[in-house]
Amino acid sequence: MPLKPIVKFASKSFTLPATCVNLRAALDDTRKDLNDIAQLISVDPSLSAKTLKLANSALFRFPSQIETVSKALSVIGGEAAYNISIAETANLAFKTFNSPVIDFAQYWQKAVMCGVIAKSIAQQKQSRGSERFFVLGILQGLSELIVASKHTQIYTDFRNDDVIAAPMAKQIKYFKFTFPECSGHIIEEWNLPLSLVAPLKALSHPQKKQMNLDECILYVAIAICECESEGTDVKIENLPQINLEALETVGLNNEDYDMIMGYSRLETSKIAKLINS
Repeated sequence: MPLKPIVKFASKSFTLPATCVNLRAALDDTRKDLNDIAQLISVDPSLSAKTLKLANSALFRFPSQIETVSKALSVIGGEAAYNISIAETANLAFKTFNSPVIDFAQYWQKAVMCGVIAKSIAQQKQSRGSERFFVLGILQGLSELIVASKHTQIYTDFRNDDVIAAPMAKQIKYFKFTFPECSGHIIEEWNLPLSLVAPLKALSHPQKKQMNLDECILYVAIAICECESEGTDVKIENLPQINLEALETVGLNNEDYDMIMGYSRLETSKIAKLINS
């Protein structure tokens, strides 16, 4: 299945909201400070509300109540606020490309869980800018909706294939590309930052090169989320065709894994509803 027509369709069917574009421009402008960023967010009631709610959520774990956008930015930072705007934008994009063969509520829940898991792993690894992994986890499955809408029969066959395998291995089998890879090309057309584009585009199967830490974190989060959503008892490391080098690079022990999954199961529904409201 050619990747380019799907990317072209997505880029023509959905454009980034003005607030999102302006926020990125302000963050990249050295003349702008947090007050300028706060003013931009404040003119968007939906984004303002979600910035405050997410800043006060377990996603950021700040010990006291945050009541203003300015205070939220001083605590979580401008980049984290931008990632919140991208998460909201992803929700809008998902609804634009919604397909009748996908249960949107379940799909959104899974996307957010992948984001929560990815961010949790990044925090465990003390990876710089761990908040962006929340958005990466959400965005990685964007192209799945488009494929389901434009190639319904092949997608249905893919979903009905109950053979246990590493998730991206099965995607390659049916589509000749992975969903994260295709999603990376789509958000590149939307001019999203390279820090979001590059890890997604790199997730092919089998890997063309040794993965860096960012790519490994996202890869492991996707595999964990897939096992969780499918309810399989197979351990991640025993999935056929799983990239063991990525698992070793991330290096989660049993205690890390249990903590991440406990937190993700507890918080995912709350965060998914908050962004979707």
